[in-house]
Amino acid sequence: MLVHPQFDPVAIDLGPVKIHWYGIMYLVAFALAWWLGRVRARRPGSGWREQEVGDLIYYGAIGVILGGRIGYVLFYDLDVFLRDPLMIFRVWEGGMSFHGGLIGVILAMAWFARRTHRPFLAVADFVAPLVPLGYAAGRLGNFINGELWGRPSDVPWAMVFPQVDALPRHPSQLYQALVGGVLVFAILWWFSRRPRPLGAVAGLYLALAGSARFFNEFFREPDPQLGYIAFGWMTMGQLLSLPMILAGVGLMAWAYRRARGERAS
Repeated sequence: MLVHPQFDPVAIDLGPVKIHWYGIMYLVAFALAWWLGRVRARRPGSGWREQEVGDLIYYGAIGVILGGRIGYVLFYDLDVFLRDPLMIFRVWEGGMSFHGGLIGVILAMAWFARRTHRPFLAVADFVAPLVPLGYAAGRLGNFINGELWGRPSDVPWAMVFPQVDALPRHPSQLYQALVGGVLVFAILWWFSRRPRPLGAVAGLYLALAGSARFFNEFFREPDPQLGYIAFGWMTMGQLLSLPMILAGVGLMAWAYRRARGERAS
């Protein structure tokens, strides 16, 4: 039986200043996005300059942090927020939403597109392959913190999280890092290496990331304050992922239909 190592969430303790592993993983996520963005910008005919990538990641980081926190409060802890509005500022107590962060990034991309006079979908197509490895880093941060654990299981790699109980559970944080992070990245990076219709890369990201999250929720313990919200099995994460999947499939269909129309005209 595997047991969670119970890592100290504080990576560096400097007395009054404490640097947490979760914060470090966010920095790793932004650094990976910046590096991958520069790699994409160097491709012949990319239409991007390496210097632009830093500004893009800056806007994206603000979108992730603000959107992630606001999204968590609205989607998962609204009752607590209504009783205690100041809790939204206590980020050290935990609580970030992937779907809220995604909305924040979309708004940040729209702002960047407007400032740089680029089509929004061109920015979205450039950004999409930069996101999954950062998502994987965030899930590794969840695993280090011993949070967002999985449902009880008897699979050989099931893990006991002592802070929860003595039951072996799916290490669902690692599933999400591998499926929603590494696997989605590999597919998107391969897909985006060739020219694609405007919006196709962003559409594929939405469809893949939404599907991965929907799938992984079957192994993750539902949030205790919400439980299952429909049909005795659907979680809030699954409900929020459905629009992603539909929007992604619809965007890809629109992108290829538009490209065929342009070739025919």
